[in-house]
Formats: sequence, structure tokens, C-alpha cells
Amino acid sequence: MRAVPDWIGPFDPDNLPAELLTADRPYIVRGGFAHWPVVQAARQSDESLARYLMGLYNGMRIGLFQLAPDARGRVFYADETLQGFNFSRHHATLDQVLTGLLGLAETPEPPALYVGSTTVEAVLPGFLDANVLGLSAQAASQALVSLWLGNRTRIAAHYDLPDNLAVVAAGRRRFTVFPPEQIGNLYMGPLDPTPAGQPISLVDFDKPDLERFPRFARALDAGEVAELAPGDAIFIPSMWFHHIEGLAPVNLLINAWWRQTPDYVDSPLNALHLALMTLRDLPEKERRVWQHHFQHFVFDADDSTWAHIPAAARGLLGPIDDDTSRRARAQLLTQLKR
Repeated sequence: MRAVPDWIGPFDPDNLPAELLTADRPYIVRGGFAHWPVVQAARQSDESLARYLMGLYNGMRIGLFQLAPDARGRVFYADETLQGFNFSRHHATLDQVLTGLLGLAETPEPPALYVGSTTVEAVLPGFLDANVLGLSAQAASQALVSLWLGNRTRIAAHYDLPDNLAVVAAGRRRFTVFPPEQIGNLYMGPLDPTPAGQPISLVDFDKPDLERFPRFARALDAGEVAELAPGDAIFIPSMWFHHIEGLAPVNLLINAWWRQTPDYVDSPLNALHLALMTLRDLPEKERRVWQHHFQHFVFDADDSTWAHIPAAARGLLGPIDDDTSRRARAQLLTQLKR
């Protein structure tokens, strides 16, 4: 696999460049956030990192995944039926999590501890005042900033709908990324249930079974990989697949998610679910007809698509704003309640 390219354009950590935040492929920013106080603390020691975090902690309990040593850190399903999961869920205080991580640091094959997608300001008020992300005004207004804390864990390849800027604050992480068109070569699991909300690749990246998943070799040819140290960051555009590994006994990641669309624009995943319900099992000739309709009204649409319709009569074919979206959503909900 190739390396994820480094960002070589202008970079101001307090005012991140729009060219980076709207890029159509991943980039690595080496050392771009090395000045963060949390990174400075982590570079001293894991104990120093723990003291820094506890100095901001407000006592809120947080979600914790725990995996047995034989899982080798892979957050996944319990067995081949894909019905249960190989981890147990708990709630703990941050000091309990940090004590557990520090206590397991020298264990050769430890159980995995993993705190995922926890809103930073809900747990560490003031953290973002000292560790500034520098997002644009539009991104900052929408951004959900989360922390991810754990030891040597492996998160299966998945996509996220929002754009993603992830900063390694402590430890080391390996990111393996794939463009969206590799979906057929990654052998995605079910839409539901999933370990954390998004469908995941069923391939074990640590030891891929190419007899069972032969097309994964093509994904590897198209993939890119990067190892990040404290202060490094990666930008991952919407819908790019990413597999993430924690490589140190204590790893802390801070990430921001945001969309480049207004809040009233619904998730395309809803449309995918409805399409599976309404289109996939139609006779082939009918599917082809609807393919043309979607191409015409959605994927190839431009002003000429509806220019012949008076502006006041265009409805969803015209510009969509908050009011239009609300009316359409209410009508759709009524139609689905049957």
C-alpha cells in the first residue's frame, strides 16, 4: 500500500486552511498540533497525560468497552453469526479508565479497554479552550468533537458520513484508508446490528483470509496507510473507509466531525435504507427504470432538469431550505405510517 500523503500547503493550527478541510482525499498533517498542552503532557509520560486529563475532568461517567485478551484488541462481532459482539459495555469514571490503562501497560497480552466517541466538552470542560482545533466558522458551528481513549485496540474499516479531522494526542495510531469505491472489495457487514453504528468490514486486517475474501487484495492495492505520533493529525473526507489501530499501551485521539451541508439536509443513509426497502427487490426491468429516474433527478440534476416548471411549483425539485425539508419529512413520515 502507498502512504497517505502529507499536507504540504499552508497550515495555521489556529485557522485551518479551507483547502484541507474540503479536500476530496485524506491528508496527514505532521506535527501540526504538537503545541497542544495535552500533547506536551503525553510526551512526558502516560502518567503526566493522566494528570493533565484529571485536572479538567468533571466526574461524569463514560462508556467503556472491555474485550478479553483473546480478542487481540479487535472490536468485532462475537462469532460468525454476526448477532452478538465480543465486548462488554460498562460505565466508569475517567480515573478508573486511566488507572486500568496504566496498570495494564506492561502486560504482554492485556484485555482491551476502549472509550469511544465521548463528547470532549461534556467530560473535560475547557479542554478545547486550551487545545484549539482551529476549524472554520462553518465547520465549528456543526462540529462534534469527541475523544477516543484506550490501549491496543483495532477498529474495523468503516465509513463516516461527516468529514473527519482526527488528532493523535497520545500514543500512536495506524490509519489504513480506502476510497469509497472500494466498498465491494472490503466485504462490509450488515447495516444492523453493528458494533458502533456504522457497517464494518468483516476482514481481519491483522490476518486477512484471502480465500474467504479474495477481493480484499484489490482493496489493499487501492489503500493507503499512515502511522501517526502525538501532535500529528489526519483529515478523512466523508465516506472514505478507515481502519484504525492503537499501537501503544495508552492512546488518546481527539476528532471533530462536521458536514459541509446545512443541518436540515437529512442523512443519505436514510435514503439508502428506504431504497433497500423499496427498490432492491423490484423486477430487474423496474429497477432499471428507477435507476434512470435517480440519475435524472439526483445524480445528473442541474438547472435544466426543472427549468420548464414554474418556480413556485417546483417543490422538492427547486432549492431546498429548512421549511421545504420539514414539509417533505412530515409528508414522508405520514406515508411510512401505514
